[in-house]
Amino acid sequence: MPIPRFLLICLGGAAGTGARYLTTVWAAVIFGPSFPAGTLIVNLAGSFLIGLVMEMSRTTSSIGPDLRLILTTGFLGGFTTYSAFNEESLAMFRSGASRMAVTNIGVTLIGCLIAGIAGMALGRAIFSR
Repeated sequence: MPIPRFLLICLGGAAGTGARYLTTVWAAVIFGPSFPAGTLIVNLAGSFLIGLVMEMSRTTSSIGPDLRLILTTGFLGGFTTYSAFNEESLAMFRSGASRMAVTNIGVTLIGCLIAGIAGMALGRAIFSR
C-alpha cells in the first residue's frame, strides 16, 4: 500500500524542521548569538531551493506533483521559518536594537526574493536545454 501524500509531506516537514534546528545551532556557534544568522541562512537557502524546485517541476518531468509537495510544502516548509524571523526582529526592536532589526528585515526580505529568483534562474538554465 503506498504511503499517503499527507504522511510524506509530514515526514518532509519533520526532516526540514530538524535541518533548520541543526543549521541555527551551527550558525550560533560560527557567528555568535547577537544576530539571528541561522534564521537568515535557512530563509535564504529555503527561498533559493523553493525557486529551484518550482522551476524544475515546471520545466522537466524530474519532479512530479507529489515530490514537489514533499519538497516545498514538507521539507522546505519545515526548514524555513517566518515565525522565528518575526520574533527575532521584534525582540531586537524591544531591546532597543532598532538598526539591527531593520537590517534583519531588509536583508531577509530582499535576500529571499533574490535567492528565489536565483533558484528559478538556475533551474531554468539547467533544465531548459
